[in-house]
Amino acid sequence: MYSTRFQSPKYVNMVINRLKAVREAVGSNVDIIMENHSYIDAQVAVQIGSLAKEYGILFFEEPCTPNPKMNKFVCDKLNIPIAQGERIYTRWGYAPYFENNSIQLIQPDLGNCGGITEGKKICDLAHIYDVGVQMHVCASPLSTAVALHLEAVIPNFTIHEHHVYNLHQYNKQLCVYDYQPKNGYFEVPDLPGIGNEWSDYVFKNSSLVTIK
Repeated sequence: MYSTRFQSPKYVNMVINRLKAVREAVGSNVDIIMENHSYIDAQVAVQIGSLAKEYGILFFEEPCTPNPKMNKFVCDKLNIPIAQGERIYTRWGYAPYFENNSIQLIQPDLGNCGGITEGKKICDLAHIYDVGVQMHVCASPLSTAVALHLEAVIPNFTIHEHHVYNLHQYNKQLCVYDYQPKNGYFEVPDLPGIGNEWSDYVFKNSSLVTIK
């Protein structure tokens, strides 16, 4: 639920108790990223983040709506690295976050940030400010292949996102190749082009338009 006010103890306790349970289950040697998906505002992000700090959060993802000033507010109030970026576009959109040091991990989506070339420029710009990179990969297996290629050639790669969508057959069947991690690691595609292509299933079940 999106909120522009402080949350009640009921919801705050629910979040923190679940976080506590996860930390107890995985132990201290496993990283935890707290994903907020911009559902609450900066005030509530600080409210919850302050209580979450003791559980060793690696990154607080999208604590508030993408906005350099609000990001700065949250970043200054919490001693937790901030991740943001799936709704930030082009290097000019990212620049204010780098300049005010309000972001520590960027998450550009190559499908909407400006493409592969622009994505590479964004990552290079982030490197100047010691900001890490985790590509936003929440689409078809095409996005997985493209992200792996870019992550393999940048010095500030941090982690690769493997969304639960990638585990379901309805998503796997969209492409010829199914890239999945083995023991927590991926192999970068070495096939021609981006290393993947649409499957026959896509062409048989899509509306095809010919432009002359």
